Amino acid sequence: MELPSYLKQLILLGRMKKRWWLFRPVDLFISLCSPKKQKKGLLIVRMDGLGDMVLFRRALERYPEIFNLKKEEITILGCDSWKSVATDIFEGYNVKTIDEKSFEKNPFYRFMISFWVKRQGFKIAVCDTFFRKTLTADSLILASGADQKIVSRPYISKKNKAEFSYYLPKYEKVIFTGKHPLHEIVRHYNFLSKLSSKKIHPDQPVISWREKKPPIPKGRSFVVINFGSNEPGRNWPLENFLDIAKKIIDLGYRVIFVGSKNERKDKSVINGVFGKADFVDLIDKTSLPQLFDTIKHAKALVTNETGPGHMSIALGIPTLMIYGGGHDTTFVPYPRKLKPRNALFINHYMSCYQCLWSCPYRQSKLDPFPCIEKVDQQKVWKSLKNFLPKAN
Repeated sequence: MELPSYLKQLILLGRMKKRWWLFRPVDLFISLCSPKKQKKGLLIVRMDGLGDMVLFRRALERYPEIFNLKKEEITILGCDSWKSVATDIFEGYNVKTIDEKSFEKNPFYRFMISFWVKRQGFKIAVCDTFFRKTLTADSLILASGADQKIVSRPYISKKNKAEFSYYLPKYEKVIFTGKHPLHEIVRHYNFLSKLSSKKIHPDQPVISWREKKPPIPKGRSFVVINFGSNEPGRNWPLENFLDIAKKIIDLGYRVIFVGSKNERKDKSVINGVFGKADFVDLIDKTSLPQLFDTIKHAKALVTNETGPGHMSIALGIPTLMIYGGGHDTTFVPYPRKLKPRNALFINHYMSCYQCLWSCPYRQSKLDPFPCIEKVDQQKVWKSLKNFLPKAN
């Protein structure tokens, strides 16, 4: 016997997160607010990391034609993590960035951002992110109060099924972009194809960046080593990076180590291995724009799977990226037709691939995932050496 609809709704609401209930008064109040002016323009919600933003960037150029709008009529709502590069990367578009974590946790901050979104009076609001959170991306789409709210069908699991069962029926259009796993670039263009009712073929990632000298002393050509990431488990062991760096120096290059505050703990080890003539320490010393300046002038980048790695590929720099199986084929490697010649992806395949980083095999959260730890150093070096002629 099928349950009445009101009972289904009650069961659904009972499965929502406590924080969802905490934010109900805020979200309900915003839904009752009026936009400041006549509705117009397009809002694109991108609650992404740096790498996701890079993979989306070229698809953005199709939006003005599809929606019959000028660039200045389109607003990108993104994350503070890439705020410092947004003006250059999204030249011609309006850009607003927020602290997504505060939006998820702080009721007052959530109110201020949601109120700003509602008062802009967007006519259309769009989000094509596959792996997304309802408390950020979907909440912002609803907060817009747009006449047309268009989203992609997201990745749905047991954990988020109740939330998406609440949000998805509230949109005017939900677009299926393909079965999981599927590369994000392909998803972006599948979304565009459904919007335009014609096939739009994906483009390789390409981004223009300013011409500015990097913050390093003059000297020999250099290779950048980006040995960290936002998750310790996705870091190839430091000693492997150090061995690769020694081989790079033997070819006549300098090595530039870059990283965030998370990598500061390794500075003393790295500084104890290399001489000043061969090595520059930029760990936690650069802004994001300065990091891009450095990468743009490098002969190559060796990196874990990170946003700077994707940016390096989009800049046309020879890039060797070491990756694991948690999101295999979703972000890396790129599909064959979309992989630029300057990109190399090195991995160690295991039968547990597609685990979404829910790994049962590592001992602690600080240990690397086995699929990354086991990436063969000789394989990495052999592949990298093909990128690097002997330096002058």
